[in-house]
Amino acid sequence: MKRLADLKEDEVLALAISSEEEDSQIYKHVANRLRTEFPSTAQMFDEMAAEEQDHKNMLLTLFKKRFGDQLPYITRQDVRGFLKRRPVWLMENLPVDTMRRQAEIMEIEASNFYAKAAEQAKDVEVRKLLGDLALIEKGHEARAADLEEKNLPEDIKHEEAQTAHRMFVLQVVQPGLAGLIDGSISTLAPIFAAAFATHDSHSAFVVGLAASLGAGISMGITEAMSDDGEITGRGSPWLRGGVCGLMTAVGGLGHTLPYLIHDFWTATFIAAVVVVIELWAISWIRWKYMDTPFHSASVQVVLGGALVLLTGILIGSS
Repeated sequence: MKRLADLKEDEVLALAISSEEEDSQIYKHVANRLRTEFPSTAQMFDEMAAEEQDHKNMLLTLFKKRFGDQLPYITRQDVRGFLKRRPVWLMENLPVDTMRRQAEIMEIEASNFYAKAAEQAKDVEVRKLLGDLALIEKGHEARAADLEEKNLPEDIKHEEAQTAHRMFVLQVVQPGLAGLIDGSISTLAPIFAAAFATHDSHSAFVVGLAASLGAGISMGITEAMSDDGEITGRGSPWLRGGVCGLMTAVGGLGHTLPYLIHDFWTATFIAAVVVVIELWAISWIRWKYMDTPFHSASVQVVLGGALVLLTGILIGSS
């Protein structure tokens, strides 16, 4: 793998051409990804993709004039420390604001690359060429901000922010909340049944650990298999399944971990306090994101949790 300092002038320019082509393809992919929910931002990325193509054509013209028709094959992966782009499949679930910032970062990185290459150039003509390219990319950065201002006035930004919020609720909050409810409430009965049946902290911890992790795996798989997200817009099934499974395990482990304390009654008291905190957190999330009145959410969650808790205690004490 070469270093930037090892590249010849024709290789640097060829690298710039391939980079412009790749950036254009990334912008097109992002535009297609956003076109349905965020049409204005998609238009911004469409225009940026078109500009990258124009820049590539300009670079090709400069290369032909300076070095001829034979373009050496070199890519970003061939140069140590060269700027790397996030794979497009990792950009599928990024927030729309993050994608906009990513575009500006891409242009800044490209500008820095040309500036560094210009510093290393020995030939005066090549140094001028690379310096001009650095200025062009610096202009691209400003152009990215200009395109955002042109395509995204405040009312559209507000509308897209509301859409992003709804997608966050669908893809993260809902599966996470379902997992937290299941993990916090459904594991109460087995954990406290084991605790009051044995009066042994270790036994309660083992049962709680098994119940929490088992429920997390089960809920995660169930959520991932329930909907591929293509029609409902609920996003990647693996993301939803991961969020749901993780929050299910967290909900159960919250009142399991106190049983690491050797003294049974101390552990049980702390576990009960954790249960209250978990139920309050569930009520708050339902109020914050699901438009459920806090009083109503609290009554529903606390009543359900109390019934499951009492069931476990009664079964364990019998």
